[in-house]
Amino acid sequence: MKTILWATLTANGNYARSSQRHPPRPEATADFAVHARQYGNFIVGRQTFLEFQENASRRPQSASLDGIDITVVSSSLTLPPGAPAQTAADPRAALALVRARGHQAALVVGGERIHRAFLAAGLVDEMIVVVTPSLEDEGRRIVLPSGERREATLIEHAPLDGGLIRLRYALGPSDTW
Repeated sequence: MKTILWATLTANGNYARSSQRHPPRPEATADFAVHARQYGNFIVGRQTFLEFQENASRRPQSASLDGIDITVVSSSLTLPPGAPAQTAADPRAALALVRARGHQAALVVGGERIHRAFLAAGLVDEMIVVVTPSLEDEGRRIVLPSGERREATLIEHAPLDGGLIRLRYALGPSDTW
């Protein structure tokens, strides 16, 4: 199964944080929604899933996630019956659930913890990065396990509205320093 990590980063390489004062860029949200619809699913961590649920009413219709299979990686989240998602304890279990639902590829979104978990397990084949025209303080970054290195090959780049740029990379095998 192909696994694609999707992230929004600032121009200085940090995860683009959001707040009431600085909400997610609508162009990035729309790009995520396009990819989620393309793959029919996404895998997310608990915290990002809860934020998605909390902010659902503020998402534009063009970023609707209706009909998308959502898998939440969490060992502590209990979803009520009829919830719009399923849970998995770890990345491999999440991929097994996505595969069981008939998907050929999985989109992994969220933040540092979920991305690190998939990268550390060697489960990421491609990476889509949407770069926003902003800078942030130290922030958080996409990080591999200590001593690990992976080459990336650019397979697509596209400008998005609002000065954003989408970069898509194929990731090579893990190597050590």
